[in-house]
Amino acid sequence: MDHSAFLKSLEGYLVEKRREFHRYPEVGFTEYVTTHRIVEELKDLDFTLTVGKDALVSEERYGVPSAVVLSEAEERAASFGVPSNLLDQMRGGNTGVVAVLDTGNPGPHVAMRFDIDALPILESDEDNHVPTKEGFKSERPGEMHACGHDGHTAIGLGVAKYLHQFKEELKGTFTLLFQPAEEGGRGAKAMVAKGWLDDVDYFLSGHLGIGEHEAGMVAATTSRFLASAKLNVHFKGKSAHAGVEPNVGRNALLAAASASLHLHNIPRHKDGATRVNVGRLVAGSGRNVIADTAFMEMETRGETTELNEYMQTEAKRIIQASGDLYNVETDIEFMGEALNGNCDPEFIDWVKKANEHNPYVKEVYDVQELGASEDVTFMMKRVQERGGKATFMVFPSPLPAGHHHPKFDVDEYSLITAVSTFINIIRFL
Repeated sequence: MDHSAFLKSLEGYLVEKRREFHRYPEVGFTEYVTTHRIVEELKDLDFTLTVGKDALVSEERYGVPSAVVLSEAEERAASFGVPSNLLDQMRGGNTGVVAVLDTGNPGPHVAMRFDIDALPILESDEDNHVPTKEGFKSERPGEMHACGHDGHTAIGLGVAKYLHQFKEELKGTFTLLFQPAEEGGRGAKAMVAKGWLDDVDYFLSGHLGIGEHEAGMVAATTSRFLASAKLNVHFKGKSAHAGVEPNVGRNALLAAASASLHLHNIPRHKDGATRVNVGRLVAGSGRNVIADTAFMEMETRGETTELNEYMQTEAKRIIQASGDLYNVETDIEFMGEALNGNCDPEFIDWVKKANEHNPYVKEVYDVQELGASEDVTFMMKRVQERGGKATFMVFPSPLPAGHHHPKFDVDEYSLITAVSTFINIIRFL
């Protein structure tokens, strides 16, 4: 089978797999079923597979869910049919797969990253939402692939099938990293720590959506990666009867509410873009009870690592001051991070030349501004520090709703656009 015929044969497979992963989303470090499904797709191909605890350094993970959450996820995975030996390799939230193919022919080491986690979002059940209309809406209420990682996983499997099929024509070594817990900047650093990127010559990754262009377009590089820090905050006060003795209580709810308001008033910095967001706030137990506990999930971002550190320092100061104001205990827990980063500009020319005659690519443009955070920057930085080249591409799609929205969806044509682009760059390199 030639390259064109092979790509044509992948079109239906990519859509099928994307929808399969979309139906069964799993949030970061609970991707037990997702990991199992990836292994099932790869196990008969010419890859050496490394799973779970052997694929990452457990101690380098950020924001690992509680033991209760992980136990429930493991029980769910077992009932789903995940084999016990595979589940044992992943216990404790050690999800993800690394697949390595050595062609046996001298050549470069090319690594590619595909993130696999979902988000804690309740998917829309409206009839004009394509996954609902077409019958592949999330089967797990409260969790959803609202950022395209279902498509990223399918793209990685498509690339794997190509590498297996055309192994004899290729040179060098290929490493595919199916990374858990990208959301919140929690998983990449743990895979980097395992050494997978230490001798990589070329690193490729990318993202569906983001740009406003039609499907079939490709951005060869990405700019404006924002460094980010993710924090969980616990406020602990003292409960009391709100009518009988309100003076005895110490109100954690008011401390958290005060912090959330003041956080959004951190002065923006003259040197570049900065962001702060309180995304979740839970407090109290009843209308007539002084709230003794409150919990906050928040984040900071900055156009550079220094700007993010400025935001993070100010955020911690405000959080602590708000707790002190209401005489409650304050505990700040670091949950994840992403670095700022830069793509190597050589990829602009390389991606364009590699895809000059790609029928699935309408146009390659130079750069897409991200304006958000991605922990892929840990991988890019490691490769670049050791003399390799790295890029993060964008495969745009018209979006009925933005990323992290209950009605997020992508044009599935962008799946074959992405796979064919990866393949052509591999052949070019």
